[in-house]
Amino acid sequence: MQLKQLILFLFVFSTTIQAQKKRLVDLIVTNAKVYTVNKNFDSAEAFAVKDGKIVAIGTSAEINKKYSSKNNINATEKYIYPGFYDAHAHFYSFGMNLQRVNLRGTQSFQEVIDKVISFQKEKNVNFIQGSGWDQNDWKVKEFPTKEQLDKYFPNTPVALTRIDGHAMLANNKALELAGITVNTKADGGQIEIKEGKLTGILVDNPMELVYNIIPKQNRTTQIMALKDAQKEMFNYGLTTINEAGLEKEIIDLIDSLQQKKVLDINIYAMVAASKTNVDYYTKRGIYKTDKLNVRSFKFMGDGALGSRGACLHNEYSDKHNHFGALLSPISEIKQIAKQIANSDYQMNSHAIGDSTNTVLLNVYKEVLTGKPNRRWKIEHAQVMRKEDFDYFKLGIIPSVQPTHATSDMYWAEERLGKDRVRNSYAYKKMLDKAGLVALGTDFPIEEVNPMYTFYAAVARKDLKNFPEGGFQMENALSREETLKGMTIWAAYSNFEENEKGSLEVGKWADFTIFESDIMTINLEGVPYTKPANTYLKGKQVK
Repeated sequence: MQLKQLILFLFVFSTTIQAQKKRLVDLIVTNAKVYTVNKNFDSAEAFAVKDGKIVAIGTSAEINKKYSSKNNINATEKYIYPGFYDAHAHFYSFGMNLQRVNLRGTQSFQEVIDKVISFQKEKNVNFIQGSGWDQNDWKVKEFPTKEQLDKYFPNTPVALTRIDGHAMLANNKALELAGITVNTKADGGQIEIKEGKLTGILVDNPMELVYNIIPKQNRTTQIMALKDAQKEMFNYGLTTINEAGLEKEIIDLIDSLQQKKVLDINIYAMVAASKTNVDYYTKRGIYKTDKLNVRSFKFMGDGALGSRGACLHNEYSDKHNHFGALLSPISEIKQIAKQIANSDYQMNSHAIGDSTNTVLLNVYKEVLTGKPNRRWKIEHAQVMRKEDFDYFKLGIIPSVQPTHATSDMYWAEERLGKDRVRNSYAYKKMLDKAGLVALGTDFPIEEVNPMYTFYAAVARKDLKNFPEGGFQMENALSREETLKGMTIWAAYSNFEENEKGSLEVGKWADFTIFESDIMTINLEGVPYTKPANTYLKGKQVK
């Protein structure tokens, strides 16, 4: 009897000693296929997390031997990727759009009118706002006019923004409140006039006149918008959002909500590049927390191709003597670029037309001479001249949106002609010059879903598998290149590659778990694949 008790004691003692030798951590994940996206693009089976960061990664046996935790995930051979980045998006606007009329996917202007009427019956707001319409999706592919809005809403201002955010349809009441007449100047944009009358269409800068008279959203609505947007991000496996253009008020709100743990998502905030903002933030310096990174400015170079606001070297193929426009004189662009270059901040410039890309790339080269590793970005880089691709060898980073290619491919050649369209949406050509591309969506202009980004980058097709063979496949990316563009390359573009973007020891445990492997499954199935779970700093958020 005593012998049995001794053996039992020794067994328990030995087990206790072994357990004590193991390091206690907050989370252990085993039996997975982990795409680390490290330098060698290695795979692993397991990893351990402590205080939100990965402390070990390797085989399941290795992790189980050295670590113990009360929180263990047996992934049962599921697939794990680093948390996805969206390298160019409008997070706050997306959240606010969830509080407005959603006009995405409308098939006619009458459907737009019907949705606005239905919204107002339900909400009865003092100023109707909506977004997402695209005349290119309609049978009549022309800008709408304001007559029906005037008929149904004679005393309520209405402002409906086009899907690209660069054109707006406003009714007479909104135009009246904004002080817009046929005599109003439209520097850096267009106030459309036909037969001596306003049509209600505003392109680029004149839209600000309407935005300025929209009642300010209360704090409760702003917070709800941010929380609603975060929920959508986590549902898609997105853990870091590059927010493309915010004012100080919203940046401060995001920071305060993150500090109070009301908002958890990682935000790389590009500050809207007004003179006031540039003066303030360049003096303040970079602001960085575990969740917020404020170190860049978003500069608007031109408008969009769909609304013919993108600035081209030669006239639009489908509109005689129309070139689009720069939104600022070149002298002002140089001045603001020099001010930013003399700080630690990045300049991330919206550039869609080939003329705008030429101007900004040349300005970047001029002001960054002797200033290495600044990682300034060209956002969109949609239409390029062949000779301008070499600028990306200089450390300038192309930040592009693959679903723009598959959304615009139906009509891009009409705008540009056969020659110019060949050097448009040329992501592989940019990658070959720059060594990386940062990938995003530009939501809410495009859909949030990063799997649409993945599919558009690799297949160069829409969700109906059009066109057969893909759109300009010489500029398709491989699956590995695409995953890097959504993770480690995007992190690098933010100066965040040492803390996020891959699953490695010392980095935050931001990851997403899938039941299917987007790196190997039939490509047509990728857009319909969603994460089972999303983790942020080792905590489950989906």
